[in-house]
Amino acid sequence: MNKRIAVLMGGISAERNVSLSSGKQCANALREIGYVVDEIDVTADIGALVSTLENKPDVAFNALHGRYGEDGCIQGLLNLLKIPYTHSGVLASALAMNKYAARNVFAAQNIGMAEAVIISPNQLKTAEVMPPPYVIKPINEGSSIGVNIIHNSSETLPDLKNQPNKLLVERYIPGRELTVAVMGGALEEIKPLAVTELCPNQGFYNYEAKYTEGKTEHLIPAPISTKIYELAMDWAAKAHKALGCRGVSRSDLRYDDDKEQLVLLEVNTQPGMTLLSTVPEQAAFKGIPFKDLVNWLVGTAQCD
Repeated sequence: MNKRIAVLMGGISAERNVSLSSGKQCANALREIGYVVDEIDVTADIGALVSTLENKPDVAFNALHGRYGEDGCIQGLLNLLKIPYTHSGVLASALAMNKYAARNVFAAQNIGMAEAVIISPNQLKTAEVMPPPYVIKPINEGSSIGVNIIHNSSETLPDLKNQPNKLLVERYIPGRELTVAVMGGALEEIKPLAVTELCPNQGFYNYEAKYTEGKTEHLIPAPISTKIYELAMDWAAKAHKALGCRGVSRSDLRYDDDKEQLVLLEVNTQPGMTLLSTVPEQAAFKGIPFKDLVNWLVGTAQCD
């Protein structure tokens, strides 16, 4: 197998360390398969990246997470360079990364979501946007970075000075944290893999709970009713298709047992590929080894 694969990893987002871990796992698997692999630590120096990619690889394996790697920016550059790349293209990436834009797409598909508003940090400090409990989150970050839960009106708001100009304030849905991986898109059949329930040892499923071994228990298949399990799978597949995703995506949901209310929170077009990530775990649950998963992603690589 003589194909040369450039694994793009690192980046300049707040998820840099996770991306380096994802990239390393994918690069190792690709080498085991027999590909010639170049690991490229992407920085803000786009000239250096373009220079590195001048001897065009056969495929760019996008292992970047967060802004600039997951929001359509790197995808646009690879389109210009005519280098086929894994995962979603410009439009799907940009839509999914902007949580408010994605909500409009999901609403058109009659997918359930929590009540939400877009406000500025100043508005949040000076007016009650909705009665607590609610969640404050950046519009375009991943890995739960910048997410804060306000449980009651006596709680102090988080420091907002380093927050973006616009924030998403979303009704907090108590209950279970669920996630669904979806494979396919473009000319491939779209297939949701499984539903996993994520049970952090304490607090909510934040950055530390996601990427620290032993902090979160993964229950696969999720111990929920068949009705809710199938609905979560259906919504994840619909969201993947509606956004125009390809390759693999991961949908995150919440389920309130008491009200039997399921809501979709967001879709990640560059889900984690670390040893603790749920996408490789669900693939393995469905009989797809990690090497087969990354090999399949290489096979789906394309430009827009």
